[in-house]
Amino acid sequence: MIARHRILRLAILPSSRYFSSFESSVKLPTGVAYRQPIGLFISNEFVASNDGKQLTTYNPRSGKPIANVFAAGSPDVDYAVQTAESAFRSWRSTSGTDRGILLYRLCRLIEEHKTLLGSIEAFDTGKTLDTVVTEDIQDCINVTRYYAGWADKIHGYSIQPFAEKFAYTLHEPFGVCALIVPWNYPLMLALWKLAPAIAAGNTVVLKTSELTPLSSLYLGNLITEAGFPPGVVNILSGDGNTGAVLASHPGINKISFTGSATTGKKVMHAAANNLIPVVLELGGKSAAIIFEDADLEQAVKWCYSGIMNNAGQICSATSRILIQESIYKKFVEMFKAYTIHRMSAGPLDHGPQISDVQLEKVMQYVRSGIEEGAHLVFGGKEIIGPGYFMQPTIFAGVRDNMKIVREEVFGPVVVMDKFATQSDAIQRANSSTYGLASAIFTKSLTLAVDTSQKLDVGMVWVNSSQDSDFRVPFGGFKMSGFGQELGEYAVKNYLRPKAVHLNLGISH
Repeated sequence: MIARHRILRLAILPSSRYFSSFESSVKLPTGVAYRQPIGLFISNEFVASNDGKQLTTYNPRSGKPIANVFAAGSPDVDYAVQTAESAFRSWRSTSGTDRGILLYRLCRLIEEHKTLLGSIEAFDTGKTLDTVVTEDIQDCINVTRYYAGWADKIHGYSIQPFAEKFAYTLHEPFGVCALIVPWNYPLMLALWKLAPAIAAGNTVVLKTSELTPLSSLYLGNLITEAGFPPGVVNILSGDGNTGAVLASHPGINKISFTGSATTGKKVMHAAANNLIPVVLELGGKSAAIIFEDADLEQAVKWCYSGIMNNAGQICSATSRILIQESIYKKFVEMFKAYTIHRMSAGPLDHGPQISDVQLEKVMQYVRSGIEEGAHLVFGGKEIIGPGYFMQPTIFAGVRDNMKIVREEVFGPVVVMDKFATQSDAIQRANSSTYGLASAIFTKSLTLAVDTSQKLDVGMVWVNSSQDSDFRVPFGGFKMSGFGQELGEYAVKNYLRPKAVHLNLGISH
């Protein structure tokens, strides 16, 4: 079946060199030209989609197209899953040591291609090159190296209930894992999932965002160069329909999804039909709590980066700021002054929205905030010119029932309000349907620890915001999903325990 499908797809290809190589020549803003893979990466080859359909990716800083890539339809998902199923039969028997060696090779290749990968992703996402190279791609390197080390450390346990009975557990891979990633950190989040899944002995079908597919497709070249067997890693570009087909495919054994809560519900519903376990890392409406003893200058800087970095397109962004009433006015004034300072130094440094659609969505939230009576302290306007930019936007005097307080905006929009006591702050922070993260600013270690224990979130930052480390779990509660990325916890996402009982002499 797999071979026949490949013959069909080869039969529909144009004869031009452009399509025969499944690459497109792309010139980066740095002046460097490179060959961008545009096909679907299946069985270590780039191939066309079955129907030849393509999608266009745009540079958010200019609004201009970068490249067209093939978009996977249902037959392509079938082909990728079947290929991964076939590869799993031998891959599951590959030793952890050998899996680790391949991941170490991939890590070295990512490091060797660090600047190019960063340039590709910066072009595709609109981020600055320095940010992508030093933060995002470096995290890809760290994560891949970390899970390469985990590959040969997966083991079960032995249990001897009594002399005549011995049991042990095996921690086995699930099989074919569907990995669905968003557009805000394309390659980084792909490797947060791919590296532990592969280390655990699974094979994967990675579905990229239709808005930012380029760096993950280029990763396909490095997968092949590293020596991974064909079919262990498969990478599909496509829109939401592609993700829906993948999530509901009967050949999938585990799903890991990062994205909005709305789409997460759809993924979970699709998985339910096949009783497939899922890991969901969804949205957030994270609160930063500023106590009156906090270092306000540091709190302002951390809170600014916690919401304005990456133009607010961060699931864990501290988009709500709760300020103790004795320092409320001072903090709002300091935050506004710091925002003006940052804007004057580099009005576009916080980056663009990913698309015109996303920009309009955020602007609708801004209009909603004004209509509902929130005080617009700063911003609230699009920045006229090329690309999808808007001003950092500050609302104060908000109420908990306002749309901009309840819903995830996913843009550079922060809402501020005051609180009286610690219990008031905790109640307000926990009132959200989301539970991804929270930040606490105080000089009191006792207050920080006590508040951390009472916040109904998966992550707490004390006197900082957006801290992340490949050794520390990342994930949330409530509508922010369940299951953790990173650390040892991520490896466990991709393993299932099997119990084996040995009878040492009990007669029936």
